[in-house]
Amino acid sequence: MEIIDKLNSRLLDRAAVKCELDTEVYKLRALTYMQMEGAIAVLSDMQADKSYVYKSAAALELGLNMEDHPAEINSIWEEEIIKKIHPEDRLKKYIHELRFYELMESMDAEVRAEYGVLSKIRMKDKNDRYRLVKHRMFYIYSPDNGKLRFALCLYHIAIDQSQPLIPDFMIINTTKGQIVAKDRLDYKAILSKRELQVLKYVGEGYASKEIAGFLSISINTVSRHRQNILEKLNVKNSVQAFKDSFY
Repeated sequence: MEIIDKLNSRLLDRAAVKCELDTEVYKLRALTYMQMEGAIAVLSDMQADKSYVYKSAAALELGLNMEDHPAEINSIWEEEIIKKIHPEDRLKKYIHELRFYELMESMDAEVRAEYGVLSKIRMKDKNDRYRLVKHRMFYIYSPDNGKLRFALCLYHIAIDQSQPLIPDFMIINTTKGQIVAKDRLDYKAILSKRELQVLKYVGEGYASKEIAGFLSISINTVSRHRQNILEKLNVKNSVQAFKDSFY
């Protein structure tokens, strides 16, 4: 997926000057969050391209494997958790992380710790039903090379499970208790299910012919959906519609 390649190019630390932060210190912090909050905590190391996953009993509710503790993954992407996320929310999570990264890169180093991601996402539970899960993410930058070193993600089942299950994506200033950015459009209330599918593929860089094949519809139908998207969202092209919907 194009968005994953873009994230990897941004997030993974390939700097010549290596970060000297002690991984064990931050693994202990992830463990502490898991124990105190009953959360699933994922510490991703951008320099080593590894993740450490600490699972509370909430993992059982989500049908996750509890054998390894912590589970050590040779990737910054915790696939066992990610595959549980609703496909639409998964894409938005990736885009939101890219947006957060770019915001952090534009800020002075001394204020970065004040910001985090706060989201509600749909994840399948042990009964294969979608439930709302609160997701928080924080970045830790290296004092040695100024690059992003660790990302800490926390997942726990949201208290409010009212219907419909509506995801939400925000970047917040935790010091001031302010929302810095959130989705611009409630696009699900504007576009049809098929239009949302087309928009998703447009955002991933697929051409109309490829989208037609994925959805088993004609190219003319794809073109009609794309035109409807433009008119409904009042934008000039489908790529801009994707950006306005997800950024």
